[in-house]
Amino acid sequence: MPRFAANLSFLFTELPFPERFEAAARAGFAGVECLFPYAYPAEDIRRWLRETGLTQVLFNLPAGDWQAGERGLAAQPGREAEFAAGLELALDYARTLGCTRLHALSGLVLPDVPEAEQTAVFCANIAAAARRASAAGVTLLIEPINSRVDMPGYWLDTPARAFALQHRLADTGLRVQLDLYHAQIVAGDLARMLERHLAVIGHIQVADNPGRHEPGSGEIHYPYLFRRLDALGYAGWIGCEYKPATTTWAGLEWFAPWRQPATAAGG
Repeated sequence: MPRFAANLSFLFTELPFPERFEAAARAGFAGVECLFPYAYPAEDIRRWLRETGLTQVLFNLPAGDWQAGERGLAAQPGREAEFAAGLELALDYARTLGCTRLHALSGLVLPDVPEAEQTAVFCANIAAAARRASAAGVTLLIEPINSRVDMPGYWLDTPARAFALQHRLADTGLRVQLDLYHAQIVAGDLARMLERHLAVIGHIQVADNPGRHEPGSGEIHYPYLFRRLDALGYAGWIGCEYKPATTTWAGLEWFAPWRQPATAAGG
């Protein structure tokens, strides 16, 4: 049976961030993820997790100046020291929160930098980070994010490229974070993609297409894919990183077959 985690940067945004943990538990989620936890002390987040019985499943490494449009540092020449410092901060948070997966964003294509140089910097940064994370009991992930709709100019923008880079760096413990929404936009053929690459997929995320709304709102047949993942023996988490079409609660009908019993804290 799939294990679902609510992405608290996308879901329950009707509430202040600290209150989203209880809402996720009340809704029946067993885990949570978020984009960036760094605005809050790690000890506070650990308390919210403990009070609600939730597992912190995933979050991102620092990604540069997000508000100014930066989207990661791994493939950004000249930012290697900043990337390494961000990894250490993320590992500190992961240690406190008991989180065993971290995602490193590549950043944008730099028009004035040769592609080979960005690739070399990415591979060097990610190889070192994956080994450092593995020594700390954490799996480092890379995610292909579509550059057509959601993140124009993103460097790591196709599943084929992500899987090729993972294969190149396989001995570091690196895994791929596969968001089926992004994969559908860029490549499609999701069931075969899962079958072919499941052994190197460390985390899955979901949203429907078009619109990036809740499963069942678009063209992706998620009940089939969830059954297929069960049949393939996927034991990881599925992160719900979608934008509710109206409110989070109104859009949770799709989740009813997989809802966990609410915790005591969640009601």
